[in-house]
Amino acid sequence: MKTAVVTDSTAYIPPELRERYHIYMIPLNVIFGEDSYKEEIDMSWQDYYQEVKAHETLPKTSQPAYGELIALYEKLANSYDAVISIHLSSGISGTFNSAVSANSILDDIKVYPFDSEISCMAQGFYALRAAELAENGALPEEILSHLNDMKTTMRAYFMVDDLSHLQRGGRLTGAQAFVGSLLKVKPILHFENKLIVPFEKIRTRKKALNRLYELFGEDAKKGKPLKAVVIHANREEEADQIIIELSELYPHVEFYKSYFGPVIGTHLGEGAMGIAWYIA
Repeated sequence: MKTAVVTDSTAYIPPELRERYHIYMIPLNVIFGEDSYKEEIDMSWQDYYQEVKAHETLPKTSQPAYGELIALYEKLANSYDAVISIHLSSGISGTFNSAVSANSILDDIKVYPFDSEISCMAQGFYALRAAELAENGALPEEILSHLNDMKTTMRAYFMVDDLSHLQRGGRLTGAQAFVGSLLKVKPILHFENKLIVPFEKIRTRKKALNRLYELFGEDAKKGKPLKAVVIHANREEEADQIIIELSELYPHVEFYKSYFGPVIGTHLGEGAMGIAWYIA
């Protein structure tokens, strides 16, 4: 059985990795006024952070059109028997449910939807692992079993730098944003029960980054082989430096670099940083 791997654009897998592992991508959309862009296709993360500065209001985001998802699966049916379709958390997007629905109407290919219950490159790790297994001939059910095992050790924490950005998006009241800016609060977020929720409130960016280091270190110090990713929102040099520092501390960890692209960047804001990892 020949199995394809599909994920959506919010996995933010670096393009060279996506191509190397033959991972297919369905894009989500970011909408500035009347103009809609498919992230990772029409708009890169670099273009997005330039574009957002030129607008007074934040863009809107939307999941892939159902017809686009169906069209991708039908195209894959020409070369594959099955699809592992890995998507961002069903708690923050309907993309996974669209994949479930699509499977019920397709005749020529079997779709196996997988709810990552997370997003960004943590989601990408699932796609990369699925692609490796598929290339080695694993059956879809075996691949899903491996991915569910990965969930037991997957961790991800994000630091939000710009509270005013969240306030502009309607996720904080004006009063909360005002108090937060006075206190220099840098909330750390994580996924819990498929939703993004606060984990801790830290007073400064430096302390928040140190806390991310600590959370990662709790697992890394155990010495088990880990795969980890540092994720940035238009802070690439800072991400590179973090990887250098953590690699020196934990040489047994394989590090990747990724980014918060247009859709997730709209929710978190420029300057956000994250670390995600799992036991490899």
